[in-house]
Amino acid sequence: MSNPLDFTEKHTVLVVDDTPDNLSLMSGLLRAAYKVKLAPNGERALQIAAGEGRPDLILLDIMMPEMDGYEVLRRLQADGATRDIPVIFLTAMSASEDEKIGLDLGAVDYITKPINPAIVLARVHNHLQLKVARDFLRDQNTYLEAEVAKRTEEVIAIQDVTIRAMASLAETRDNETGNHIRRTQFYVKALALHLQPHPRFASELTESAIESLFKSAPLHDIGKVGIPDRILLKPGRLDPDEFEIMKTHTTLGRDAIARAEAELGRTIPFLRYAKEIAYAHQEKWDGSGYPEGLVGDDIPMSARLMAVADVYDALISKRVYKPAFSHDKASDIIREGRGSHFDPDVVDAFLSIHETFRQIAARYSDGEEALIAETERLASDYPTDHVEIKG
Repeated sequence: MSNPLDFTEKHTVLVVDDTPDNLSLMSGLLRAAYKVKLAPNGERALQIAAGEGRPDLILLDIMMPEMDGYEVLRRLQADGATRDIPVIFLTAMSASEDEKIGLDLGAVDYITKPINPAIVLARVHNHLQLKVARDFLRDQNTYLEAEVAKRTEEVIAIQDVTIRAMASLAETRDNETGNHIRRTQFYVKALALHLQPHPRFASELTESAIESLFKSAPLHDIGKVGIPDRILLKPGRLDPDEFEIMKTHTTLGRDAIARAEAELGRTIPFLRYAKEIAYAHQEKWDGSGYPEGLVGDDIPMSARLMAVADVYDALISKRVYKPAFSHDKASDIIREGRGSHFDPDVVDAFLSIHETFRQIAARYSDGEEALIAETERLASDYPTDHVEIKG
């Protein structure tokens, strides 16, 4: 494999001049050290520059008929395939104003006629060295950028798999929840996107924050791995003592994530929302929730989004202690909880996009029966003010 910085490799130089004697002179001067291509006019120069065996450097006369050197350079610069070829103007136009025009257009150097052969060879050599070094650095940067993108993609994939695996630990404890964790991910993201322009939420709901919320949402019930089956799977209402134990899943979940961070010896930014959601998604806007009885905006934004997503999905899902509610019934219950159970603005967002929730529920359904409308029977069997959502 050749060294990319081996400057002894024979490079190709294109000489452009409308005078045959000048082409012959430059060819004789350069051909011992370089492959030389010749063009008698600007049009031919552009064809050679864009064709196979592209030149590594161009020596370009300015005063040519039909298309002068300035126009040739403009066209070279406008073409992505040729814009990186260094151009040295080689001309009898010696005024400083002419030199400035050429350099401003993008030429790398300006040599006046009559030429000094040693000067021409030195400048050609120097600019070819600079081009090789520049191309090498560009290729290295492209390679490094590709490697960084690859590694970043791998890290993201590992994060996603890890979160999914952790969330599944909780889900496997309750085999009737099915795609609950998947649905709540998309509910939370839909709410966040809708609330992104809202004055109360705009500063926090950045694109990266929404992506972190989406990743973190599946961990909201991770603490259920610590709840005994006799309580978690009980087919009926929990008694007060059992409910106190059930409530500890919020703390268990947060502490499990915090311990994982502690073992790594660093705080992981995207797990911030996971800890908030796990710990505070059972808080209620009016302070009647748990574990701390937080009120209003003291409840983390992430937990307020999850509260609506989690309750909606619990309502429409068949559980060991209740049948599935219809979408309309669940929406009514969410509406009635506005300002008491839920952040009013989050409820308003939900009501604005409730059809999106319906579509997400259908896409990740546990089965047809989970979404069957049972409003009439459920209204009598499970009055709104007595609906119990475990955990």
